[in-house]
Amino acid sequence: MTLAVVIAAAGGSLYARLNADINTFAADGINSERPAANVGGQNILILGSDSRSGGNSKLGGGTGDVGRSDTALLVHVYRDGKHAVAVSIPRDTLVDIPRCRLPNGTWTAPQSGVMFNAAFTVGLTAKGNPACSQNTVEKMTGLRVDHTIVVDFAGFSKITAAVGGVRVCLPNDVYQGDLNPNRGSKGALLFPKGQQTVSGKKALDYVRIRHGIGDGSDIGRIKRQQAFISSLVKKVKAQGLNPTTLLPLAEAAASAITVDPGLGSADKLLSFALGLKDIDLHNTKFITVPWRYQGARVAIVQPDADQLWAALRADRTLDGADASGKASSTATSSPKPTRPVSGAGIRLALYNGTTVNGLGARAAAKLKSAGFTVTSVGTAASQNYTSSVVTYGPDAQDQAKVVARAVPGAKLESGSTPGITVILGSDYAQPTPTPTAFSSKARSADDDPCADLSYG
Repeated sequence: MTLAVVIAAAGGSLYARLNADINTFAADGINSERPAANVGGQNILILGSDSRSGGNSKLGGGTGDVGRSDTALLVHVYRDGKHAVAVSIPRDTLVDIPRCRLPNGTWTAPQSGVMFNAAFTVGLTAKGNPACSQNTVEKMTGLRVDHTIVVDFAGFSKITAAVGGVRVCLPNDVYQGDLNPNRGSKGALLFPKGQQTVSGKKALDYVRIRHGIGDGSDIGRIKRQQAFISSLVKKVKAQGLNPTTLLPLAEAAASAITVDPGLGSADKLLSFALGLKDIDLHNTKFITVPWRYQGARVAIVQPDADQLWAALRADRTLDGADASGKASSTATSSPKPTRPVSGAGIRLALYNGTTVNGLGARAAAKLKSAGFTVTSVGTAASQNYTSSVVTYGPDAQDQAKVVARAVPGAKLESGSTPGITVILGSDYAQPTPTPTAFSSKARSADDDPCADLSYG
């Protein structure tokens, strides 16, 4: 029995109303030059629009009908169907925006070094440009986005009300002036200090507050939004993911969300939601893309970010485990820690076999810090090496094995020339992320929002 039949049995008029209410954006705005289809898991881009058009004006205040993306989450659902990670992208992040389609059918020129939320405003329409945001995320991450969902003020308000509110905790009292610093006065109390349940406009006000709580930054607000979404996911999971519990949510959100054509019907939307029912809350992680301040803006930190995207492309969890579902007995186990490599007494010559500038110098510094003696650093005769190679002469095999442990993915080759030579390949430039490189910075969906008030 299909979901359409289930919904029709519950009420044919409801099914027809849901189908009529779901808004989709045109797929012709998605670039043809895209990352390859995912071999493991799926990627969902969730955007929060702060457009004040229509009924949103009385919820968000302010003016202006142009749709803007105030919140962005890239959610990777792993192939095993039990793990997920949501990566927040700060709205002020400086990125490269590829060509994007305008409402009149023409395409813009690519842009470099502009804020991420500018992608959503391309075309200056109330609905925004979700396809342009999706193009930008795909260019930035190398991940193919399977679905994009845009939630506006009204949609967020209705969803939180439909689940009966979400539990939050605040470290101090929050006032109207904290939500709108331009009002010029403290105003009435919005949220008292401590634990409470918020829904509707109160929930929207909670996730929008920047001032008077935490450090007052957008990054601080992201942490609070992640905690709120964690509590929301926990609430929905506790009620059970089935057509009966999801229908009220779908009815509440349908008219206030915009989705890609792949989710453009009640049947497709509910099937998609039910496909997430086996994700474990403890294995649902929230993290922010590695970042640093660049003046008043946010810059992405490399190579950390590229290592994160590489892990997701490989369907590996933040702690380095394989969540592809290929071997369920070991899919969720963390790799055993390896002993630190000591290069004391080992000499080697180092060559860069790639076109990555400065790779040899970076590798030399790392090897020296491990105790190796790097006798020379240079450029290899070929810059087309994909894998690193450790070549060793007579009687140097044991030392070469130690060197190979310090150069991830390196292949050992014997030679007639005395000594040890290392040629770096492109796999060294983009290594597999080490376990726990990101997991210590992540929060789980089952974390207690009242256990740590540092995020507000």
